[in-house]
Amino acid sequence: MTMQRSGAYATTAGVPAPPALPARTTAAPVLRDLRDRGGHVPRELAFAAGDVVVVSGLPGSGKSTLISRTAPGRAVDSQDTRDRWDHRLPRLLPYAVYRPLVRIAHYAGLWRELRSGRSVVVHDCGTQSWVRRWLAREARRRGSALHLLLLDVKPGTARDGQRERGRGVSAYAFARHRRAVGRLVRDAERSVLPGGCASAVLLDRAAATALVRITFGDHTGPHPR
Repeated sequence: MTMQRSGAYATTAGVPAPPALPARTTAAPVLRDLRDRGGHVPRELAFAAGDVVVVSGLPGSGKSTLISRTAPGRAVDSQDTRDRWDHRLPRLLPYAVYRPLVRIAHYAGLWRELRSGRSVVVHDCGTQSWVRRWLAREARRRGSALHLLLLDVKPGTARDGQRERGRGVSAYAFARHRRAVGRLVRDAERSVLPGGCASAVLLDRAAATALVRITFGDHTGPHPR
């Protein structure tokens, strides 16, 4: 799979690289569906330098695990911010009390990363459409592109993931996430992406597990099989 310059290159070994592509195009958003391949998918997704990648999916679907494993040093994850606050505050203090402060700290850190011009991979819960609009604006401002990685995981699997990490969300909140993420997936399947989004990649659990790295920079790579 090779996306346009405003998209991603997914690379595998042993296949010749295609010709270089133009620096920037006005092509329609690109969708790549890597689901239902039993994990037989590219091990790397490579984006242009300065691009912004947002990873969306249900709570417990594996977003934080995917980001920390494939893009160390590039991640802006609200979970990391929460963990830092958890370590500083009394254990008996309910998270609901300081949740607003965690969110402020997370978005402040994200704003600094976006203003730096560095390539970044952002954790997205799926319910905050204003965040994706903000990311799209910032990407345009610095002449780069926004890309969406969507984890399409069954609700039961996501619930299991929450139990494994020992941190879940309420039934009400989970229902909101299901509606929001389900809408994103259904739209993507029809090649309808959020405004300002140059490309989307649909991943199931097997594809997400098989992915080894997300990279940024001038890169050409082969078409996946």
